[in-house]
Amino acid sequence: MPSPLRRFRAAAVAVAAVLATAAAPAPAGAAPDQAAAAADRVLRVYNNNIENLVVNNPDGSCTRISGPDHLTSMLVDDAGRTGTAGVKAPDILIVQQVRGTGQISAYADQLAAKFGLPAGTYGAIVVWDDPEPWGSTHHCDDQSLGDLKKKQTNGIIYHKQRLTLTNTSKYWSAGWLKPGTAYNDGAGCTLYKPPNNDDGTTNEWKWKRTSAIAARFTTKDTGTSVFVATMHLPQENRQNACSGDGETGIGDTGIHIGADATTLMNSSTIRVVGIDANRTGIPASTLSGYGMTGYGTAATSGSSKIDYLFVRGTVQSSPVGYTVAGTKSNHKALYGFITY
Repeated sequence: MPSPLRRFRAAAVAVAAVLATAAAPAPAGAAPDQAAAAADRVLRVYNNNIENLVVNNPDGSCTRISGPDHLTSMLVDDAGRTGTAGVKAPDILIVQQVRGTGQISAYADQLAAKFGLPAGTYGAIVVWDDPEPWGSTHHCDDQSLGDLKKKQTNGIIYHKQRLTLTNTSKYWSAGWLKPGTAYNDGAGCTLYKPPNNDDGTTNEWKWKRTSAIAARFTTKDTGTSVFVATMHLPQENRQNACSGDGETGIGDTGIHIGADATTLMNSSTIRVVGIDANRTGIPASTLSGYGMTGYGTAATSGSSKIDYLFVRGTVQSSPVGYTVAGTKSNHKALYGFITY
């Protein structure tokens, strides 16, 4: 029979072996955060007109909003609540009314920092890198704040650790009814770009804010293809639906998807379109011909619903109806969490 001393030594060796095994690093590719990411088959998608991060108040004043404050007011957990520990890093932000590459890149890095991720974690694409300014006060009694809204374009922010950008469509123009033109059931509609842009120098470049862009991604974990588009239609679309020369758009809504974008969309499994349509009453079935359904029914601008999110994919239910009421913008954010 082994002596007590030998039994003690054997036990000590066994304990040391267990501790060494527990302390050993996990095999490559099996880190806990990677395993969690692999198990998280959800794309978290948001759409918002961020209004250049300047809010117009009813009294004519304006308030500047920081990127982090705006993000905190817009991002939600699975129960639709903002500011909780359950809020996870989004995968796609579809935005309208940003000043260009400089603002959207800074905003993307602020998003990364919010979740403790390094700068550059999020990529961003815009229609116009540095659009020309247009307009005068933009309804701000402080001109310095109005000036922040003079450059406007549309963009897409995406999580580069989760998505690979494979293609980008060329931008396409929105349609409009130029003031003073008879509508005639859409016959008076035209593309909103030169030579059919606004008259005079003040609004000469206003049309650029309505240029749309789309992109195709693949998920890094499964290779699932994802189509994303962002659009901002003119105010004139509220009264007269126009999508191009003599065209009223899909379902007479003013919405259309450019030819290059349609090619990307048709080759994609998940499809997402975010729009500030400046028009009420657009049905959730408008893009059903492309397999998409609209999400969110609550008002997004004052008492009106003029912003829309269409998705082809399995969207998780939302306790708040896919609309984030507390968004710090004149437009309320829409969201959809898509399982794949």
